[in-house]
Amino acid sequence: MKLFPPVVCAFAVVAAAVIAASQSSTHALAAEAAWPSRPIRLIVPGGPGGVIDLRARWLAERLAQRLRQSVYVEDVPGAGGNIGTAQAARARPDGYTLAIVHQGTMAINPHLYSHPGYDPLADFVAITRVGIGPLVLAVHPALPARSVAELVALAKARPGELSFGSPGIGTPPHMAGELFKRMAAIDLTHVPYRGGGQAVSDLIGGQISMSIEGMNVQLPFVRSGQIRALAVTGRKRSPSLPDVPTVAESGVPGYEFLGWVGVRRRRRLRERSSIGSPARSAPCSTATRRASGLRPTVSSRAAGRQKSSPRRSGPSMRTGAASSATRASGPTDDSTAP
Repeated sequence: MKLFPPVVCAFAVVAAAVIAASQSSTHALAAEAAWPSRPIRLIVPGGPGGVIDLRARWLAERLAQRLRQSVYVEDVPGAGGNIGTAQAARARPDGYTLAIVHQGTMAINPHLYSHPGYDPLADFVAITRVGIGPLVLAVHPALPARSVAELVALAKARPGELSFGSPGIGTPPHMAGELFKRMAAIDLTHVPYRGGGQAVSDLIGGQISMSIEGMNVQLPFVRSGQIRALAVTGRKRSPSLPDVPTVAESGVPGYEFLGWVGVRRRRRLRERSSIGSPARSAPCSTATRRASGLRPTVSSRAAGRQKSSPRRSGPSMRTGAASSATRASGPTDDSTAP
């Protein structure tokens, strides 16, 4: 994933600003100056070794350096990210509990599960993005498929025998796999895990046939030869794997899937009347983002674009992920990879 160095500074200032906004106007400056006065918890709705866990640990390390305060990562896997996200939604809205989010928890699960345990808009305020980008379709080296076309042919010859792993039902890798099944007209068996790291570990061990996971999770094992990368899920090749084609150019025209990662905090009660618009700390956060070159994660301008711009048609998951991301944590730069 291409990282955004200014995002750490923006994150720190925005977080301080939103805490100050919860105090009365006479105490706002004192609250901002005092925060953070104790360790900050960063909840990851997944297991260790996955995309969001790696991103969270990278972010926590740099935040701790800049804030001069401990920032610890807490992995809370289960239910496709619902358990950890629901825990963050129940935390005190004091800025000392933050959550890593992605399109699975913010845009997919609320429609996939009848009671995920949280409302992505009513319960959370977006702070910043971390990145967005394609996943990698990889197989075990023993699988007799060296291209997507050969993989599709093998799956059609052995319907239901090949399996793919994911961090859980409703997670981006699961949806990427289901989209691949649908567009390639093949039958694959989904094996859900409690984290992406476990899925890749079983892929290396040969317990599953393939996985569609984040770049930074699978790339080290691709380079070591422990798994074989067949394609990336973006519309163009990745600079990290320039010799690996896209799924679309490998025999599944139109296929595209991007994953995104962001950071959110619990929404305060008084902010619930402003859902869909910038938080009340917007003057500080907007100025910070402008100075750093970051775009707002939620803005009326983005909402206006949603209403006025027709959505792309077709089965590509870029539309669903990106448009939902506009409301949820909204990066739109597909040159970065989670």
